[in-house]
Amino acid sequence: MQSLKNKSFTIFDFETSGLDPKKDRVIEMAAIRVVNGEVASEFSTLVKFDGKLAPKITELTGITDEMTTFGMDEDTAFRILNRMLGDHILVAHNAQFDLGFLHHSLMRIAGRSFNNDFIDTLTISRARHVYPHTLKDMCDRYNIPLIGGHRALNDVVACWELFRTMDEESPAMDALNKLGYIKKYGPPAWSPPYAKLEAIELKFAPR
Repeated sequence: MQSLKNKSFTIFDFETSGLDPKKDRVIEMAAIRVVNGEVASEFSTLVKFDGKLAPKITELTGITDEMTTFGMDEDTAFRILNRMLGDHILVAHNAQFDLGFLHHSLMRIAGRSFNNDFIDTLTISRARHVYPHTLKDMCDRYNIPLIGGHRALNDVVACWELFRTMDEESPAMDALNKLGYIKKYGPPAWSPPYAKLEAIELKFAPR
């Protein structure tokens, strides 16, 4: 883990009411702050949501309408998250999704975005391994426990372990600000202006 020493990371994850960061909302967020390879703090909360969740979202996450009724108000939740992010390097699995929601939420709430460097463990996974590359699949591949996936804090802890393990295999900092997207689907609708976008072809195991 030598390449991660003397660096600060915030690993974060959102559960959301849908897939469109412009109109859908974050319903749960979690983040852990890692300094010199050690977890220094963590934050996790449900976020108040006045709409009605699609049954598929509840099925996937276990989060119900009643649970979001008692969540932290969105403004406060993002204020706390913003402090957790600081000027750290952001880490997420499928960062394209989480960074998109972070950008659109901050623009709506605070009128500004973020400029943190980031690392996407999905981009690293696609470069190193054959399909599939979900967080669960990658954790299984590296024998990392993932208990209760699709809940934000569980996913964040697993993502940190995956990031750390992949860095031990080969320096993960080489992927700084790289965002790989599947060539046939085209680039993401939004990405940080400093992101290095890379069109990739998925690799499949021989039959």
